[in-house]
Amino acid sequence: MMWYDGGWGWGGWFFVAIFMVLFWALVIAGIVALVRYLAGGHHGHPGGPSPPSGEPGWGSRRAEDLLAERFARGEIDEDEYKRRLALLREHR
Repeated sequence: MMWYDGGWGWGGWFFVAIFMVLFWALVIAGIVALVRYLAGGHHGHPGGPSPPSGEPGWGSRRAEDLLAERFARGEIDEDEYKRRLALLREHR
């Protein structure tokens, strides 16, 4: 029994294999991008989100407020918060 390969020979199998690898790579990349988009995707921004257009900007916010936000987010512990707060109040 003979199989008809349409004249592609071994090149057809190579093309199909490459196409399948590219197809699944695109599917996986799309799923990862969708999950990152739905999860917020703020992992690569060390400064955090930019201020809304109605606010004057980060430079006008008080340092104590920023420190309190970092403590609330869990970026620093209570001892670190108290130490830095005392330093800020000492240098007013």
